[in-house]
This record gives sequence, structure tokens and C-alpha cells, in this order.
Amino acid sequence: MQPAASGRRCFPPGFCRLDWTAVRVPHYVCVTPKFRQFRPTLGCSLCLAFLVTVGCGRKSASQIVGESPTQQSPSAPPITNVNQSATPLPSTSPSPAAEAARTASADLAKLESKVKPCVIWVSVFGPSGNLLRTESGFFISADGRFVTTARTVEGGINAVAKTGDGGIYNVTGILTSSKELDLAVLQADVKRVPFVELKTNANLSVGTGVVVVGSALAANEGSARQMQIATQEADRLEMAGATSPSSVGSPVLDETGAVVGVVTSAWEKTTARSSAALESLLSRVAVDTQARWPAMAETRATPKPTPKPRIVYAPAPAFPPGVSRSGVSGTGRFRLTFDPNGNVTNVQVVKSTGNPYFDQAAIKTFRQWKSAPSHGWEATVPVTFQTR
Repeated sequence: MQPAASGRRCFPPGFCRLDWTAVRVPHYVCVTPKFRQFRPTLGCSLCLAFLVTVGCGRKSASQIVGESPTQQSPSAPPITNVNQSATPLPSTSPSPAAEAARTASADLAKLESKVKPCVIWVSVFGPSGNLLRTESGFFISADGRFVTTARTVEGGINAVAKTGDGGIYNVTGILTSSKELDLAVLQADVKRVPFVELKTNANLSVGTGVVVVGSALAANEGSARQMQIATQEADRLEMAGATSPSSVGSPVLDETGAVVGVVTSAWEKTTARSSAALESLLSRVAVDTQARWPAMAETRATPKPTPKPRIVYAPAPAFPPGVSRSGVSGTGRFRLTFDPNGNVTNVQVVKSTGNPYFDQAAIKTFRQWKSAPSHGWEATVPVTFQTR
């Protein structure tokens, strides 16, 4: 290292003192101490210019000594041209058609959940206990009155009604039935059940939308199905579209869930009886009508009249030999019991003759009596003993 000129101090390479302030530089830089007049020379001017240039350049490209990285000025973010046109985003709002379909689906599900507990599965049994048929039905009153088709219960003497929640109820009988309308109203033995109401003044025109709801026990075949009225008559409806056979006996509903008809035939052509026809059938049920199974009365064998018992052997009691005085007499009554074979199994004294010999003689003789075979019977026989 070369000594500095007179009046100046030199520092090792990399440091310089300017007004007592240290700045890192890569060369020897000499400055005049504080409070001394600085006489710039051409060399010092060039050195000072180089110092400023290098110092500013290095600060912009590297860290300044004594500053942490977090104290440095962050880089300026890139400038975005606000006039640049943005790419339009696709619209997320549903179309009116999609919104209408979603609303209709929600309404259908709500109506189905309301009506489903009222629709039942009716199993009818014959005289020998065999299953005749199973079809749908639905409750129309809280006390267990329900509707199904007349064909369902034809020839039955017993039935059970099954609900979707696992309930099984005995059916006590038929309240009324019409083969012409193919409708029947029955009574189930229940305390209280959910039911649907009838809409007897329904104004249904061609094109009106209706819903058919089947039993939950029919699986997917019992799901709610939207249909439209194809033809409409006073007591008959025909709907466009096919339904499963398990829909027979199911209710036809309007948008409020009220019954406007009963499905009587299904498959490729779905027909139903109107609620007005059902109401006319219900009007035949008197307040005191008792549910019964007509087929049960028909299948019961008419009891044959029991033939009147006939005595085939009846000897007269003999006069006891120990009683031989004249003028001795006695009258009594005895009840004889015959078994099915006609033999006397018991003789009971209803009224004594007043003479033990007469009573014993009568009992001994009555035990010999015979009757024609029968179901078993009794006879009261009077007897009189009299000497001449």
C-alpha cells in the first residue's frame, strides 16, 4: 500500500470515509477530512463520479450493507394495461327451461312423499288360504277405510293391507263393491292411518296433468308418474302413457294431492274411474254398515236339518213282582240320554212314582231302549204303574 498524499488519509481497498461516513467501494478512494477545505483535483473528481455510478448501480442490483432483505424496496409489480379487453366468462345462471324442469321435479317429489304413506298393498286370500291376488289400494279415511278394484277382492274371504313402513293390518271385510265400476271399498282393522282426500268436483279436461302414485312395496314400479288426460267421460278417465300392472288400484291425483280417480287398468293403456264415480259408490254405505266377506257366506256349507230322533226299541216296564196288592199305583217321568249309536247311557228320575220298586223297574227297562243313530239326544218318558 502506498502512503497517501499530505493532508489526506487512505483506507484499505473497499472503504472510504466521506464526511465521516463509510461507503463500500471496490477501489482506493481518498477524501479530505471533515472541516478541511476540499481541493478537488481531476483525479478525485473522476474517482467521485465513479463512486456514485458504481454505488447506485450496485444498490439497484444487490443488497446495501447493513440492510436486511426484508428492508429492501420490493420490486415494482408489472403494470397491467387496464384498457386490455377481458375474456367474457360463461353464464352460470340456469336457463328458464332448466329452472322449470327443476321446479317440477321438486314439486313431484314433495307430492309423492305426502301421498306415499296412504298407498297400500292389498293381498287377498281364498277359502283354502291360498293367495288369490295382490294389488294396490289407498286409505280414504283415518279409521282404515280404503279403496281398491272389485276384481282384487272377488272370491276372497280374507285379506291383509300392507303399508310401506312395514305395517300389516287385517281387513275385516267389504263395505261395498261394484263390478260395473270395478271399485270396492273395504275396512281395515286399524286405529289411525294417513289418508288422501277425494276431489269430487274435479274439472278435468283433455291435456290436464295428473300424477299416479303406487305403493312403496312395488319398488320402482310404485314411483310417482306424471301423465296427462287423453280422454274424459263422466265416470271414466283415460291417460296418455303406459303404467305398470302394479299401478292398478292406485290413486290418480291433481297437483294438490287430492284424488281425482282410481286406476282400474294399466300397461299400454291406462284407464281410471273418476272420483265422482267413487263418491257415488261411497254413498251406498250406510252409517251402520258392517264390513263382511260375501264369499265367506257362500262357501259355508248349509247345515242339513237333523233328522228327528226315532226310538226303534221301547219295551214297557214290567210290574215289580214284590208289589202285588191291589190298588197300588204310581206315575212318574224319566229322562233318557241316547248316544250317537242309539244306546241309552243314562236314566234320570225327573219325577218319582212314589214307590222305589216302581222306579227301579222303570230304570231297568229304560236302559234297554234303543234309538236310530243320531248326533245324540235326550227324551223324557212318562210311566204309570197300576194294579188291577
